[in-house]
Amino acid sequence: MKKIFANGTDEVAFLNELKKRSGETNKKVTETVTAIIEDVKENGDEAVKRYTLKFDGSLPEYYEVPRDVINDALNEADEDFVNALLDAMENIADFHNRQREQGFINPKENGVILGQRVRGLERVGLYVPGGTAAYPSSVLMNAIPAKIAGVKEIVMVTPPLKDGTPNKDILVAAAICGVDRVFLSGGAQAIAALAYGTEEIPKCDKIVGPGNIYVATAKKLLYGVVDIDMIAGPSEILVLADKTANPKFAAADLMSQAEHDVLASAIMVTTSEELADATIAEIERQKEYLSRNEIITKSLDDYGAIIITDCRACAVELANEIAPEHLEVLMENPMELLGSLDNAGSIFLGHYASEPLGDYFAGPNHVLPTSGTARFFSPLGVASFTKRSSYIYYTEEALREAKDDIILIAEREGLTAHANAIKVRFED
Repeated sequence: MKKIFANGTDEVAFLNELKKRSGETNKKVTETVTAIIEDVKENGDEAVKRYTLKFDGSLPEYYEVPRDVINDALNEADEDFVNALLDAMENIADFHNRQREQGFINPKENGVILGQRVRGLERVGLYVPGGTAAYPSSVLMNAIPAKIAGVKEIVMVTPPLKDGTPNKDILVAAAICGVDRVFLSGGAQAIAALAYGTEEIPKCDKIVGPGNIYVATAKKLLYGVVDIDMIAGPSEILVLADKTANPKFAAADLMSQAEHDVLASAIMVTTSEELADATIAEIERQKEYLSRNEIITKSLDDYGAIIITDCRACAVELANEIAPEHLEVLMENPMELLGSLDNAGSIFLGHYASEPLGDYFAGPNHVLPTSGTARFFSPLGVASFTKRSSYIYYTEEALREAKDDIILIAEREGLTAHANAIKVRFED
């Protein structure tokens, strides 16, 4: 893992290289995904099943998972696993219930009534990866805020396992979250089916959930046909640490993200060179007993670094420049820094707020902006699943009072029909 001394040049060069990992999607991938989207748009379920056979090796026993199969997965599941999901669900629901947005009505003395309605989307599609990358926690993080927002129907798509059956852990999570329908389909073809609708898979208003490069590309290409959560890049963590940090904790937390993907980024910014050296030694020690050792090693070699800065304020400035998905603060009095940390998806404060706590259990959403987009994007939440409409009521007298200003502005813009729509209401 690289050790870089911040001098205004070396760390900038590293961060510029880091940005290249999330560059433009491979042209060949875009061409492939575009062809799949057009095929599904034209041929519906026949195309979806054809791609399932091609990419997954066999057609599943059923296209839509029967409700009794979902219920059986829950009934037969390990009790401790179910209880862990239920505990996490309680925390996630408690946090997201506080995000509920209320509409408002603003009646004025002159008879004008203004207001806003807030309501949940009609139908949302949830993509859940299958196989070794099956994450029940993602089902919770996507479905729970959707339900709280008032979404009327959640349709989940997930690839079948090699034997054509659904991943049972995914079904358990779907059952406890109240997912309405589950289809065994994955990849770009499933995204296209959710976007356009087929004979069997209903058209959705929004698609959420993680996936591989083909899934991410399909979401990107179909944005506008359907809404999406965000364009997710590789996982990333930034650990801010000082001499009070435990190198054992810092190393473990850096590797918790590095194990996701060889493109994942794990960076520590510290004011202590002694901590930097100790953390590197801990990484070498701990990774030997971790199952994804090879992925961790390549991720840290290519996109990991420990940057040593002169001061605490310098570290904060660098964190805001990087705008990481996950930001850990392993520093003395971490709450003092909260008001200065402006660009991060989720902030973990103190030595015992380890990043996996946010992934699974604490309550805040783990669907977070990546690749520096935390400068302007926010985590997934209840607002992600709602839409707003404003409304206006004016009396004749209220419009009479406002008409000259409206006509003046409209005519200044050269929109005489706009001005006319007001004028005709007051002609004799």
